[in-house]
Amino acid sequence: MKTVCLIIPPSVFLLDERVFVNLGVLKVAASLEAAGWGVEVLDLSGYQNFPEAVQVHTRTSRADVFGISATTAQMPATREIVQAIREISPQKKIILGGPHPTLVVAAQKRERKLNISGRATAALEQLASMCDVVVAGDGEKAIFFACEENAPKVVDADDRRSELFLTNQELENTNPPARGLIDMDSYHYQIDGVRATSLIAQLGCPFGCGFCAGRLSPMLRNIRTRSSENIVEEMVSINHEYGYRGFMFYDDELNVNKDMVALMRAIKQAQQRLGQEWRLRGFIKAELFTKEQAHAMYEAGFRWILVGFESGSPRILENIKKRASREDNTRCMDIARESGLKVKALMSVGHPGESRETIAETRQWLLDVRPSDFDVTIITPYPGSPYYDEAVLEEGRWVYTCSNGDRLYQTPVNYLEEADYYKGDPDDGYVSHVATDALSPKEIVRLRDLVEREVRAALKIPFNPGAAATLYEHSMGQTRLPSRMLRSSGTAVGGSQR
Repeated sequence: MKTVCLIIPPSVFLLDERVFVNLGVLKVAASLEAAGWGVEVLDLSGYQNFPEAVQVHTRTSRADVFGISATTAQMPATREIVQAIREISPQKKIILGGPHPTLVVAAQKRERKLNISGRATAALEQLASMCDVVVAGDGEKAIFFACEENAPKVVDADDRRSELFLTNQELENTNPPARGLIDMDSYHYQIDGVRATSLIAQLGCPFGCGFCAGRLSPMLRNIRTRSSENIVEEMVSINHEYGYRGFMFYDDELNVNKDMVALMRAIKQAQQRLGQEWRLRGFIKAELFTKEQAHAMYEAGFRWILVGFESGSPRILENIKKRASREDNTRCMDIARESGLKVKALMSVGHPGESRETIAETRQWLLDVRPSDFDVTIITPYPGSPYYDEAVLEEGRWVYTCSNGDRLYQTPVNYLEEADYYKGDPDDGYVSHVATDALSPKEIVRLRDLVEREVRAALKIPFNPGAAATLYEHSMGQTRLPSRMLRSSGTAVGGSQR
Protein backbone atom coordinates (compact mmCIF):
# COMPACT_ATOMS: atom_id res chain seq x y z
CA MET A 1 0.00 0.00 0.00
CA LYS A 2 1.37 3.40 -0.97
CA THR A 3 1.49 6.14 1.64
CA VAL A 4 1.34 9.83 0.86
CA CYS A 5 2.23 12.60 3.28
CA LEU A 6 0.25 15.75 2.55
CA ILE A 7 1.71 18.95 3.97
CA ILE A 8 -0.12 22.13 4.90
CA PRO A 9 2.50 24.93 4.86
CA PRO A 10 2.47 27.63 7.52
CA SER A 11 1.06 31.04 6.70
CA VAL A 12 3.68 33.10 8.49
CA PHE A 13 2.20 36.33 7.12
CA LEU A 14 -0.92 35.92 9.29
CA LEU A 15 -1.27 37.03 12.90
CA ASP A 16 -3.17 33.84 13.70
CA GLU A 17 -2.83 30.77 11.49
CA ARG A 18 -5.18 28.42 13.34
CA VAL A 19 -8.39 29.96 12.09
CA PHE A 20 -9.49 28.25 8.88
CA VAL A 21 -8.78 24.62 8.02
CA ASN A 22 -7.14 23.83 4.67
CA LEU A 23 -10.04 21.99 3.06
CA GLY A 24 -8.29 21.41 -0.27
CA VAL A 25 -5.60 19.24 1.29
CA LEU A 26 -8.21 17.33 3.28
CA LYS A 27 -10.28 16.68 0.15
CA VAL A 28 -7.23 15.10 -1.52
CA ALA A 29 -6.62 13.11 1.67
CA ALA A 30 -10.20 11.83 1.56
CA SER A 31 -9.74 10.64 -2.04
CA LEU A 32 -6.57 8.77 -1.10
CA GLU A 33 -8.25 7.15 1.89
CA ALA A 34 -11.21 6.07 -0.22
CA ALA A 35 -8.78 4.29 -2.56
CA GLY A 36 -7.18 2.45 0.34
CA TRP A 37 -3.94 4.42 0.38
CA GLY A 38 -2.11 5.39 3.56
CA VAL A 39 -2.34 9.10 4.33
CA GLU A 40 -0.37 11.33 6.66
CA VAL A 41 -1.26 15.00 7.07
CA LEU A 42 1.43 17.27 8.46
CA ASP A 43 -0.26 20.51 9.49
CA LEU A 44 2.43 23.17 9.96
CA SER A 45 0.03 26.06 10.57
CA GLY A 46 1.34 28.22 13.38
CA TYR A 47 4.85 26.75 13.72
CA GLN A 48 7.86 29.05 13.39
CA ASN A 49 10.41 26.24 13.25
CA PHE A 50 8.51 24.34 10.58
CA PRO A 51 11.63 23.22 8.63
CA GLU A 52 12.80 21.38 11.74
CA ALA A 53 9.35 19.85 12.19
CA VAL A 54 9.44 18.64 8.56
CA GLN A 55 12.81 16.98 9.07
CA VAL A 56 11.73 15.31 12.33
CA HIS A 57 8.77 13.78 10.52
CA THR A 58 10.62 12.91 7.31
CA ARG A 59 13.08 10.72 9.25
CA THR A 60 10.29 8.39 10.41
CA SER A 61 7.60 8.85 7.78
CA ARG A 62 6.30 5.82 5.91
CA ALA A 63 5.38 8.03 2.98
CA ASP A 64 6.69 7.29 -0.49
CA VAL A 65 5.45 10.66 -1.72
CA PHE A 66 5.20 14.12 -0.17
CA GLY A 67 2.48 16.38 -1.52
CA ILE A 68 2.42 20.10 -0.70
CA SER A 69 -0.45 22.49 -1.45
CA ALA A 70 0.39 26.18 -1.42
CA THR A 71 -1.12 29.58 -2.02
CA THR A 72 1.11 32.24 -3.54
CA ALA A 73 1.83 33.81 -0.16
CA GLN A 74 2.86 30.41 1.23
CA MET A 75 5.51 29.82 -1.43
CA PRO A 76 8.53 31.09 0.56
CA ALA A 77 7.67 28.63 3.36
CA THR A 78 6.99 25.91 0.79
CA ARG A 79 10.45 26.36 -0.69
CA GLU A 80 11.93 25.81 2.80
CA ILE A 81 9.78 22.70 3.29
CA VAL A 82 11.04 21.20 0.04
CA GLN A 83 14.64 21.91 1.03
CA ALA A 84 14.07 20.29 4.45
CA ILE A 85 12.69 17.10 2.85
CA ARG A 86 15.51 16.94 0.30
CA GLU A 87 18.16 17.21 3.02
CA ILE A 88 16.79 14.14 4.84
CA SER A 89 15.39 12.00 1.99
CA PRO A 90 16.50 13.27 -1.43
CA GLN A 91 14.95 10.20 -3.08
CA LYS A 92 11.42 11.00 -1.91
CA LYS A 93 8.99 12.17 -4.60
CA ILE A 94 7.68 15.70 -4.03
CA ILE A 95 4.47 16.92 -5.64
CA LEU A 96 3.49 20.59 -5.56
CA GLY A 97 -0.13 21.58 -6.08
CA GLY A 98 -2.70 24.05 -4.88
CA PRO A 99 -3.69 27.59 -5.87
CA HIS A 100 -0.24 28.99 -6.75
CA PRO A 101 0.83 26.23 -9.16
CA THR A 102 -2.65 26.30 -10.70
CA LEU A 103 -2.44 30.04 -11.31
CA VAL A 104 1.08 29.87 -12.71
CA VAL A 105 0.18 27.06 -15.13
CA ALA A 106 -2.92 28.95 -16.29
CA ALA A 107 -0.84 32.06 -16.94
CA GLN A 108 1.86 30.04 -18.69
CA LYS A 109 -0.69 28.38 -20.98
CA ARG A 110 -1.82 31.84 -22.07
CA GLU A 111 1.78 32.78 -22.90
CA ARG A 112 2.24 29.54 -24.82
CA LYS A 113 -0.92 30.22 -26.79
CA LEU A 114 0.38 33.71 -27.66
CA ASN A 115 3.79 32.22 -28.51
CA ILE A 116 5.59 34.35 -25.94
CA SER A 117 7.89 33.47 -23.06
CA GLY A 118 7.17 35.85 -20.19
CA ARG A 119 7.22 35.87 -16.41
CA ALA A 120 4.65 33.07 -16.10
CA THR A 121 6.89 30.76 -18.13
CA ALA A 122 9.83 31.68 -15.89
CA ALA A 123 7.66 31.14 -12.79
CA LEU A 124 6.66 27.65 -13.95
CA GLU A 125 10.28 26.78 -14.62
CA GLN A 126 11.06 27.83 -11.04
CA LEU A 127 8.32 25.57 -9.66
CA ALA A 128 9.38 22.64 -11.84
CA SER A 129 12.96 22.94 -10.56
CA MET A 130 11.73 22.78 -6.97
CA CYS A 131 9.80 19.53 -7.13
CA ASP A 132 9.25 16.34 -9.12
CA VAL A 133 5.69 17.03 -10.29
CA VAL A 134 3.61 20.20 -10.49
CA VAL A 135 -0.17 19.71 -10.32
CA ALA A 136 -2.55 22.34 -11.66
CA GLY A 137 -6.26 22.22 -10.94
CA ASP A 138 -8.37 19.69 -9.06
CA GLY A 139 -6.28 17.38 -6.92
CA GLU A 140 -8.79 14.67 -6.01
CA LYS A 141 -8.01 12.53 -9.06
CA ALA A 142 -4.79 14.19 -10.20
CA ILE A 143 -2.93 13.02 -7.09
CA PHE A 144 -3.04 9.41 -8.29
CA PHE A 145 -1.70 10.34 -11.71
CA ALA A 146 1.03 12.49 -10.16
CA CYS A 147 2.13 9.61 -7.92
CA GLU A 148 2.78 7.32 -10.89
CA GLU A 149 6.42 6.48 -11.49
CA ASN A 150 6.47 8.00 -14.96
CA ALA A 151 4.23 11.00 -14.25
CA PRO A 152 4.90 14.07 -16.43
CA LYS A 153 6.56 17.12 -14.94
CA VAL A 154 3.25 19.01 -15.07
CA VAL A 155 -0.06 17.26 -14.43
CA ASP A 156 -2.73 19.56 -15.84
CA ALA A 157 -6.10 18.87 -14.23
CA ASP A 158 -7.14 22.47 -14.90
CA ASP A 159 -8.77 21.68 -18.22
CA ARG A 160 -12.47 20.95 -18.63
CA ARG A 161 -11.65 18.37 -21.28
CA SER A 162 -9.39 16.44 -18.91
CA GLU A 163 -10.65 13.32 -17.14
CA LEU A 164 -8.97 14.76 -14.04
CA PHE A 165 -11.28 17.80 -13.98
CA LEU A 166 -14.13 17.25 -11.51
CA THR A 167 -17.66 17.37 -12.87
CA ASN A 168 -20.64 18.45 -10.80
CA GLN A 169 -21.55 14.83 -10.21
CA GLU A 170 -18.03 13.90 -9.19
CA LEU A 171 -17.91 16.82 -6.79
CA GLU A 172 -21.16 15.55 -5.30
CA ASN A 173 -19.89 11.99 -5.00
CA THR A 174 -16.40 12.60 -3.61
CA ASN A 175 -15.94 12.15 0.12
CA PRO A 176 -16.02 15.25 2.32
CA PRO A 177 -12.71 16.62 3.61
CA ALA A 178 -10.90 14.18 5.93
CA ARG A 179 -11.08 16.50 8.92
CA GLY A 180 -10.15 13.62 11.23
CA LEU A 181 -6.58 13.81 9.96
CA ILE A 182 -5.88 17.16 11.63
CA ASP A 183 -6.40 18.53 15.12
CA MET A 184 -9.70 20.34 14.67
CA ASP A 185 -9.72 21.41 18.32
CA SER A 186 -6.59 23.51 17.77
CA TYR A 187 -8.46 25.76 15.32
CA HIS A 188 -10.38 28.62 16.88
CA TYR A 189 -12.95 30.61 14.99
CA GLN A 190 -16.29 31.98 16.14
CA ILE A 191 -19.33 33.51 14.51
CA ASP A 192 -21.23 35.70 16.97
CA GLY A 193 -19.74 33.77 19.88
CA VAL A 194 -20.56 30.36 18.38
CA ARG A 195 -17.66 27.94 17.75
CA ALA A 196 -17.33 27.65 13.98
CA THR A 197 -15.45 25.98 11.15
CA SER A 198 -15.36 26.35 7.38
CA LEU A 199 -16.79 24.41 4.46
CA ILE A 200 -17.10 24.84 0.70
CA ALA A 201 -20.48 24.27 -0.90
CA GLN A 202 -19.57 25.12 -4.49
CA LEU A 203 -16.51 25.88 -6.57
CA GLY A 204 -15.72 28.69 -8.96
CA CYS A 205 -16.54 32.30 -9.76
CA PRO A 206 -17.55 33.31 -13.32
CA PHE A 207 -16.74 37.00 -13.06
CA GLY A 208 -13.74 38.76 -14.58
CA CYS A 209 -12.42 41.24 -12.02
CA GLY A 210 -9.04 42.51 -13.18
CA PHE A 211 -7.28 42.02 -9.84
CA CYS A 212 -8.59 38.51 -9.20
CA ALA A 213 -6.37 35.50 -9.81
CA GLY A 214 -7.79 32.49 -11.58
CA ARG A 215 -9.57 34.31 -14.38
CA LEU A 216 -7.84 31.97 -16.85
CA SER A 217 -8.20 28.86 -14.69
CA PRO A 218 -11.22 26.65 -15.52
CA MET A 219 -11.05 25.21 -12.00
CA LEU A 220 -11.44 28.64 -10.46
CA ARG A 221 -13.60 30.23 -13.17
CA ASN A 222 -16.26 27.55 -13.74
CA ILE A 223 -19.03 27.08 -11.19
CA ARG A 224 -19.46 23.54 -9.95
CA THR A 225 -22.17 22.86 -7.42
CA ARG A 226 -23.37 20.22 -5.01
CA SER A 227 -26.99 19.53 -4.17
CA SER A 228 -28.54 21.18 -1.12
CA GLU A 229 -29.01 17.72 0.41
CA ASN A 230 -25.31 16.90 0.02
CA ILE A 231 -24.21 20.20 1.57
CA VAL A 232 -26.57 19.90 4.52
CA GLU A 233 -25.48 16.29 5.06
CA GLU A 234 -21.87 17.48 5.46
CA MET A 235 -22.93 20.22 7.90
CA VAL A 236 -24.92 17.80 10.03
CA SER A 237 -22.01 15.35 10.02
CA ILE A 238 -19.61 18.07 11.21
CA ASN A 239 -22.10 19.04 13.90
CA HIS A 240 -22.45 15.43 15.13
CA GLU A 241 -18.72 14.65 15.10
CA TYR A 242 -17.24 17.91 16.36
CA GLY A 243 -20.13 19.84 17.88
CA TYR A 244 -19.79 22.88 15.61
CA ARG A 245 -22.86 25.09 15.37
CA GLY A 246 -21.11 27.78 13.32
CA PHE A 247 -20.21 27.48 9.64
CA MET A 248 -18.17 29.78 7.43
CA PHE A 249 -18.97 29.21 3.75
CA TYR A 250 -15.81 29.66 1.72
CA ASP A 251 -17.62 29.73 -1.63
CA ASP A 252 -16.51 32.64 -3.81
CA GLU A 253 -20.03 34.04 -4.02
CA LEU A 254 -22.90 32.10 -2.44
CA ASN A 255 -25.59 33.79 -4.50
CA VAL A 256 -24.25 32.78 -7.90
CA ASN A 257 -25.95 29.48 -7.03
CA LYS A 258 -29.46 29.71 -8.49
CA ASP A 259 -30.62 27.28 -5.78
CA MET A 260 -29.20 29.32 -2.91
CA VAL A 261 -32.60 30.13 -1.39
CA ALA A 262 -33.53 26.44 -1.44
CA LEU A 263 -30.18 25.66 0.24
CA MET A 264 -30.91 28.19 2.98
CA ARG A 265 -34.31 26.61 3.60
CA ALA A 266 -32.75 23.14 3.79
CA ILE A 267 -30.21 24.41 6.33
CA LYS A 268 -33.01 25.89 8.43
CA GLN A 269 -34.93 22.61 8.31
CA ALA A 270 -31.83 20.68 9.46
CA GLN A 271 -31.58 22.89 12.53
CA GLN A 272 -35.24 22.36 13.30
CA ARG A 273 -34.77 18.58 13.13
CA LEU A 274 -31.77 18.77 15.44
CA GLY A 275 -33.38 21.24 17.82
CA GLN A 276 -30.41 23.60 17.39
CA GLU A 277 -29.68 27.11 16.21
CA TRP A 278 -26.66 27.65 13.97
CA ARG A 279 -24.72 30.76 13.03
CA LEU A 280 -23.46 31.16 9.46
CA ARG A 281 -21.21 33.53 7.53
CA GLY A 282 -20.26 33.78 3.87
CA PHE A 283 -19.66 35.86 0.74
CA ILE A 284 -22.26 37.29 -1.64
CA LYS A 285 -22.11 39.26 -4.92
CA ALA A 286 -23.60 42.72 -4.46
CA GLU A 287 -25.48 43.19 -7.73
CA LEU A 288 -27.07 39.73 -7.47
CA PHE A 289 -28.29 40.21 -3.90
CA THR A 290 -32.07 40.25 -3.39
CA LYS A 291 -34.45 40.69 -0.48
CA GLU A 292 -35.55 37.06 -0.87
CA GLN A 293 -31.96 35.88 -0.55
CA ALA A 294 -31.32 38.11 2.46
CA HIS A 295 -34.44 36.90 4.26
CA ALA A 296 -33.62 33.24 3.58
CA MET A 297 -30.05 33.73 4.79
CA TYR A 298 -31.18 35.31 8.04
CA GLU A 299 -33.70 32.54 8.65
CA ALA A 300 -30.95 29.94 8.06
CA GLY A 301 -28.73 31.52 10.71
CA PHE A 302 -26.66 34.09 8.82
CA ARG A 303 -25.96 37.21 10.86
CA TRP A 304 -22.91 38.33 8.88
CA ILE A 305 -22.18 38.49 5.18
CA LEU A 306 -18.97 39.54 3.44
CA VAL A 307 -19.05 41.54 0.23
CA GLY A 308 -16.14 42.46 -2.04
CA PHE A 309 -17.26 45.99 -2.85
CA GLU A 310 -13.59 46.90 -3.44
CA SER A 311 -14.05 50.63 -4.10
CA GLY A 312 -16.38 53.56 -3.63
CA SER A 313 -15.17 55.15 -6.87
CA PRO A 314 -17.22 54.59 -10.06
CA ARG A 315 -14.03 54.99 -12.11
CA ILE A 316 -12.22 52.27 -10.19
CA LEU A 317 -15.22 49.94 -10.27
CA GLU A 318 -15.25 50.29 -14.05
CA ASN A 319 -11.49 49.83 -14.33
CA ILE A 320 -11.51 46.61 -12.31
CA LYS A 321 -14.47 45.25 -14.31
CA LYS A 322 -16.44 44.67 -11.14
CA ARG A 323 -19.82 44.66 -12.91
CA ALA A 324 -21.37 46.20 -9.80
CA SER A 325 -21.93 49.95 -9.68
CA ARG A 326 -21.67 52.09 -6.57
CA GLU A 327 -25.47 52.19 -6.60
CA ASP A 328 -25.60 48.38 -6.69
CA ASN A 329 -23.28 48.27 -3.71
CA THR A 330 -25.33 50.79 -1.75
CA ARG A 331 -28.52 48.87 -2.51
CA CYS A 332 -26.85 45.69 -1.26
CA MET A 333 -26.04 47.42 2.03
CA ASP A 334 -29.64 48.62 2.35
CA ILE A 335 -31.08 45.13 1.73
CA ALA A 336 -28.73 43.58 4.28
CA ARG A 337 -29.54 46.17 6.93
CA GLU A 338 -33.30 45.79 6.41
CA SER A 339 -32.93 42.02 6.82
CA GLY A 340 -30.87 42.17 10.00
CA LEU A 341 -27.63 41.09 8.36
CA LYS A 342 -24.36 42.74 9.34
CA VAL A 343 -21.92 43.40 6.50
CA LYS A 344 -18.16 43.24 6.42
CA ALA A 345 -17.15 45.43 3.48
CA LEU A 346 -14.05 44.14 1.70
CA MET A 347 -12.25 47.09 0.09
CA SER A 348 -8.97 47.41 -1.78
CA VAL A 349 -6.75 50.19 -3.08
CA GLY A 350 -3.94 50.41 -5.62
CA HIS A 351 -5.95 49.70 -8.78
CA PRO A 352 -5.25 51.27 -12.18
CA GLY A 353 -6.35 54.91 -12.07
CA GLU A 354 -6.17 55.06 -8.26
CA SER A 355 -5.63 58.58 -6.95
CA ARG A 356 -6.19 60.62 -3.82
CA GLU A 357 -9.63 61.43 -5.17
CA THR A 358 -10.68 57.82 -5.81
CA ILE A 359 -9.46 56.71 -2.38
CA ALA A 360 -11.34 59.65 -0.85
CA GLU A 361 -14.47 58.38 -2.63
CA THR A 362 -13.94 54.97 -1.05
CA ARG A 363 -13.54 56.60 2.37
CA GLN A 364 -16.72 58.66 1.92
CA TRP A 365 -18.74 55.70 0.66
CA LEU A 366 -17.81 53.69 3.74
CA LEU A 367 -18.85 56.60 5.95
CA ASP A 368 -22.15 56.90 4.08
CA VAL A 369 -23.20 53.23 4.13
CA ARG A 370 -21.77 52.44 7.59
CA PRO A 371 -20.81 48.76 7.38
CA SER A 372 -20.55 46.81 10.64
CA ASP A 373 -16.93 46.02 9.79
CA PHE A 374 -14.54 46.47 6.88
CA ASP A 375 -11.00 45.96 5.73
CA VAL A 376 -8.89 47.79 3.19
CA THR A 377 -6.13 45.81 1.51
CA ILE A 378 -3.52 46.76 -1.07
CA ILE A 379 -3.67 45.02 -4.42
CA THR A 380 -1.02 42.51 -5.41
CA PRO A 381 -1.11 41.19 -9.01
CA TYR A 382 -1.07 37.41 -8.70
CA PRO A 383 -0.34 35.03 -11.58
CA GLY A 384 -3.59 34.20 -13.33
CA SER A 385 -5.07 37.67 -12.83
CA PRO A 386 -5.47 40.11 -15.75
CA TYR A 387 -3.31 42.62 -13.87
CA TYR A 388 -0.47 40.07 -13.98
CA ASP A 389 -1.16 38.21 -17.20
CA GLU A 390 -1.78 41.22 -19.42
CA ALA A 391 1.02 43.43 -18.08
CA VAL A 392 4.02 44.26 -20.28
CA LEU A 393 7.57 45.00 -19.17
CA GLU A 394 8.56 48.66 -19.48
CA GLU A 395 11.82 50.00 -18.05
CA GLY A 396 12.09 47.34 -15.35
CA ARG A 397 8.45 47.51 -14.26
CA TRP A 398 5.44 45.51 -15.35
CA VAL A 399 2.62 47.74 -16.59
CA TYR A 400 -1.07 46.89 -16.95
CA THR A 401 -3.16 49.33 -19.00
CA CYS A 402 -6.95 49.68 -18.87
CA SER A 403 -9.01 50.39 -21.96
CA ASN A 404 -9.31 54.04 -20.86
CA GLY A 405 -5.52 54.39 -20.55
CA ASP A 406 -5.25 54.17 -16.76
CA ARG A 407 -2.13 52.25 -15.81
CA LEU A 408 -0.90 50.06 -12.96
CA TYR A 409 2.84 49.80 -12.38
CA GLN A 410 4.11 46.65 -10.70
CA THR A 411 7.50 46.12 -9.07
CA PRO A 412 8.66 42.56 -9.82
CA VAL A 413 8.05 40.20 -6.89
CA ASN A 414 9.84 36.88 -6.38
CA TYR A 415 6.96 34.84 -4.98
CA LEU A 416 9.33 32.07 -3.86
CA GLU A 417 11.09 34.47 -1.49
CA GLU A 418 8.74 37.35 -0.69
CA ALA A 419 5.41 37.53 1.12
CA ASP A 420 5.57 41.04 2.58
CA TYR A 421 2.87 42.20 0.14
CA TYR A 422 0.41 40.09 2.14
CA LYS A 423 1.01 41.83 5.46
CA GLY A 424 -1.73 43.32 7.54
CA ASP A 425 0.11 43.36 10.83
CA PRO A 426 -0.55 46.69 12.60
CA ASP A 427 2.96 46.64 14.05
CA ASP A 428 4.78 46.15 10.74
CA GLY A 429 2.27 47.82 8.45
CA TYR A 430 1.28 47.24 4.86
CA VAL A 431 3.63 47.05 1.90
CA SER A 432 2.78 48.07 -1.66
CA HIS A 433 4.46 46.71 -4.77
CA VAL A 434 2.15 48.68 -7.06
CA ALA A 435 1.89 52.31 -8.14
CA THR A 436 -0.36 54.35 -10.41
CA ASP A 437 0.11 57.48 -12.49
CA ALA A 438 -1.04 59.52 -9.48
CA LEU A 439 0.28 57.55 -6.50
CA SER A 440 3.60 56.05 -5.47
CA PRO A 441 3.72 52.82 -3.43
CA LYS A 442 4.37 54.82 -0.24
CA GLU A 443 1.42 57.11 -0.93
CA ILE A 444 -0.87 54.11 -1.48
CA VAL A 445 0.17 52.72 1.91
CA ARG A 446 -0.28 56.10 3.61
CA LEU A 447 -3.74 56.65 2.15
CA ARG A 448 -4.81 53.08 2.96
CA ASP A 449 -3.79 53.62 6.58
CA LEU A 450 -5.62 56.95 6.64
CA VAL A 451 -8.88 55.40 5.42
CA GLU A 452 -8.59 52.59 7.96
CA ARG A 453 -7.93 54.96 10.84
CA GLU A 454 -10.49 57.64 10.01
CA VAL A 455 -13.38 55.34 9.08
CA ARG A 456 -12.92 53.13 12.13
CA ALA A 457 -12.86 56.20 14.36
CA ALA A 458 -15.94 57.75 12.76
CA LEU A 459 -18.00 54.53 12.78
CA LYS A 460 -16.65 53.43 16.17
CA ILE A 461 -15.44 50.10 14.76
CA PRO A 462 -12.57 48.82 16.89
CA PHE A 463 -9.49 47.55 15.13
CA ASN A 464 -9.55 43.75 15.09
CA PRO A 465 -6.16 42.54 16.33
CA GLY A 466 -6.70 39.38 14.29
CA ALA A 467 -7.37 41.29 11.09
CA ALA A 468 -4.51 39.76 9.18
CA ALA A 469 -5.86 36.31 9.95
CA THR A 470 -9.07 37.22 8.20
CA LEU A 471 -7.39 38.29 4.98
CA TYR A 472 -8.36 34.88 3.65
CA GLU A 473 -11.82 36.39 3.67
CA HIS A 474 -10.79 38.57 0.69
CA SER A 475 -10.61 33.92 -1.34
CA MET A 476 3.03 31.80 13.35
CA GLY A 477 8.49 26.47 17.89
CA GLN A 478 8.95 23.53 19.36
CA THR A 479 11.48 20.80 18.71
CA ARG A 480 9.00 18.00 19.15
CA LEU A 481 5.71 17.88 17.32
CA PRO A 482 2.69 18.08 19.64
CA SER A 483 0.98 14.71 19.86
CA ARG A 484 -1.93 15.76 17.65
CA MET A 485 -0.10 18.06 15.25
CA LEU A 486 0.20 15.29 12.70
CA ARG A 487 -2.30 12.54 12.05
CA SER A 488 -2.46 9.67 9.64
CA SER A 489 -4.97 7.09 8.53
CA GLY A 490 -4.25 3.60 9.77
CA THR A 491 -0.92 4.39 11.42
CA ALA A 492 0.05 6.23 14.56
CA VAL A 493 2.31 9.14 13.62
CA GLY A 494 3.78 11.65 16.02
CA GLY A 495 2.11 9.84 18.88
CA SER A 496 -1.42 10.14 17.54
CA GLN A 497 -3.92 7.87 15.91
CA ARG A 498 -7.54 8.30 14.87
